[in-house]
Amino acid sequence: MTLQRQKLPDSSATARALEYSLRRWVALTRFVDDGQLPVDNNWIENQIRPIAIGRANWLFAGSLRAGQRAAAVMSLVQSARMNGHDPYAYLKDVLTRLPTHRASRVGELLPHRWQDPSA
Repeated sequence: MTLQRQKLPDSSATARALEYSLRRWVALTRFVDDGQLPVDNNWIENQIRPIAIGRANWLFAGSLRAGQRAAAVMSLVQSARMNGHDPYAYLKDVLTRLPTHRASRVGELLPHRWQDPSA
């Protein structure tokens, strides 16, 4: 990379890209020293993609309260996923039970405590 960089004019985009990589060479090659490190970060990028895409859409939620409600629902969906539940099954069950569920026991319906009745 260093040799290729020397062949390029300073103002070229390729030269800037090579300089960027060379300045970060230690970090870019860290996975070579530790076999547990992934070569790329595709997994985490795929995890945050819905958030990055949604960011622009959430600007048009209608109002601050609508945005807050959307955030609460998305938090429940993601929490259900993180606890190994099917988000659709979780929300369907909770929304069905919620009107008759005692307010003092609403904590039982949170994703980390919820038990799938069909399981």
